[in-house]
Amino acid sequence: MTEFDDQSASGPAAPHRDHELVAHLPDGVAVLDGAGGVEWANERLTAWCAAGDLRGRDFLLALAGWAADHRPVEVTTFHEALLAGRPASSILKTSGNRFFAVHSSGSYMPADASRGPRAIVTVRDVTLTILEQQKRAAIHAAGQTLADLSPTEVADMTIGERIELLKSNIIHYSRDLLQFDVLEIRLLDRQTGRLEPLLAEGMQPEAEARILYARPENNGVTGYVAATGRSYWCSDTTKDPLYLEGCKGAKSSITVPLMLHEQVIGTFNVESPEPGGFDTTDLQFLEIFSRDVAAALNTLELLVAEKATTAAESIEAIHGAVALPVDDILNDAVSVMEKYIGHDADVVERLQRILRNARDIKQVIQKVGEQMAPSVAHSQRRHGERRRPLVGTRILVVDSDEQVRQAAHALLERSGCTVETARDGVEAASMVRACRGECYDAIIADIRLPDMSGYQLLLRLQEIIDPVPLILMTGFGYDPGHSIVKARQAGIDLVLFKPFRVDQLLDTVEKSILRRRTAAIAAPDPAGPAGSA
Repeated sequence: MTEFDDQSASGPAAPHRDHELVAHLPDGVAVLDGAGGVEWANERLTAWCAAGDLRGRDFLLALAGWAADHRPVEVTTFHEALLAGRPASSILKTSGNRFFAVHSSGSYMPADASRGPRAIVTVRDVTLTILEQQKRAAIHAAGQTLADLSPTEVADMTIGERIELLKSNIIHYSRDLLQFDVLEIRLLDRQTGRLEPLLAEGMQPEAEARILYARPENNGVTGYVAATGRSYWCSDTTKDPLYLEGCKGAKSSITVPLMLHEQVIGTFNVESPEPGGFDTTDLQFLEIFSRDVAAALNTLELLVAEKATTAAESIEAIHGAVALPVDDILNDAVSVMEKYIGHDADVVERLQRILRNARDIKQVIQKVGEQMAPSVAHSQRRHGERRRPLVGTRILVVDSDEQVRQAAHALLERSGCTVETARDGVEAASMVRACRGECYDAIIADIRLPDMSGYQLLLRLQEIIDPVPLILMTGFGYDPGHSIVKARQAGIDLVLFKPFRVDQLLDTVEKSILRRRTAAIAAPDPAGPAGSA
């Protein structure tokens, strides 16, 4: 007989020394008969089953609480392997929500062969491991739903509503899933290095308003984590020199970086009123959740940017469709107004009103476009691409080619300019005369217009304004009237050669505008000492 056979046969006889070792193992051990009944079990397994003497009881019913007719698939599969005498391993969940890893070595024949084959089964409690795995999976699943919005929901929600949804989801999962009641998330502004508050729950108002930078010193744990990209576990805030009080009476905290593509985009901080209120598992869970928070924030920005881009493209399409028709209204109104000046003041006033209203149409379209593009970040990006000297300037483009005039609207207005066009020199001169003291900052004209050359336009405009902010356009080597040579002799040296790139167009216009501003600053003030003498 084996040591197990000796006990099962003679009752609770004094065990041998090697039997004592098995009896007190941290894992459960049992000897089962061919039908899965318990012949012997050590103390650990008996305690887990909480059923007194296990001998003669069905092993799976005693351990997991599953009767033969209600067993889950994994329990049934393990039982079938036991009956067949095959080695088997499985994770069994008990009716009390505990988890055990069970392993059967397969059947063996004891010394007393008349009693049939038996199997040795070992059992290990893996409840904590399984629950942690399940919680990790639940945290990741929750994180993936933070910004999981359908196209319909995206279309119906404003940027503010999306941000509020994200905040409420973060707070909800932090409380219910992670059991974190006090938390703060800050986002890193890369231009300034400041950590701007996104949300705070349970924090003191002065802590929420605290200005922090992504620096390892003098900016608390949050600044240190943002600067280094490393998590920080503070088990006792009263002894930590980096800690700055966030929650009143907090005794421990964890702060982790929000990482996206290996870059820090912010920080996630949780606090507890208890010293040592967090452990390594809490740190791991927060790091898992923070990765999904960072991804959700990125998704939110992408969705907003996509909506802003779509809105901007729609506005540009609308503006492009009305730009030239509005220019036609301006040209016709100016032409008619010149004929009535000095003859009928009422008609002139009405025509001037038409001019103002036609110009207002473009401004209204641009304002609507800004309202339809709600992303602050996207708006900043688009405005950041604009050249500061060009924003708010007025440009007149003179060319008989409709495609050139259309392109001028698209390219220059994207940089913040207000563009008007004319088809020939006469219309251009009329538009300049109608400016009423607010002349164009730059005039771009083709050297060969239907009614005059570029140089002749310069002479015509010099009768109206001085100096003339003229930029000439031409194809390479095409200047039959020598307009460029004559214009350069007259001081006009800015030339665009078709086809030109966008950056060349913007560079040339910017140079013309800066020259004009510099000249205006250097010019003597007519109201100065000489003018008042």
